[in-house]
Amino acid sequence: MDSADQREFHEFVSARSPTFMRLAFLLTAGDQHAAEDLLQTSLAKTALKWHRIDDPDKYLRQVMYRQQISWWRRRREFAVAEIPDRQGPDGTHAVELQIMVQQALGKLTAKQRAILVLRYFEDQSESTVAATLGCSIGTVRSTAHRALARLLQLCPELHELHIRSKASS
Repeated sequence: MDSADQREFHEFVSARSPTFMRLAFLLTAGDQHAAEDLLQTSLAKTALKWHRIDDPDKYLRQVMYRQQISWWRRRREFAVAEIPDRQGPDGTHAVELQIMVQQALGKLTAKQRAILVLRYFEDQSESTVAATLGCSIGTVRSTAHRALARLLQLCPELHELHIRSKASS
């Protein structure tokens, strides 16, 4: 990598790291250390190909999703934690809901989690998700449908939010 490429890559990393760290955090179901490892590994792979990359955001996203799925296939670990039963009297319901969603995402397959993160957290179209993950639009639709159903099953508190979002659309 020549000095111009190094400078350009450094500027990209400085500007986009917070966004990609959030994405890594979601893909790893809230595991901060795994998210940092995922982003660092993905950035290293991206740096190797930097001079040939046309769309750095798209390329890095694709590397991150594929790297996370690869790690998941090797580990096959699932979070098994107790989910709180009720809303806290001190207004901590939003925090509890966030924790429950992270735990529920951790119980989905890596592919399901990637599709939900891309579609609903990153707000990407089905065709963009399909291109990023290298699958068909039909696979994105069916996997998203099953993953949402599973997420609602694992975190029933989301059902009310899901109904509200359908009513507003």
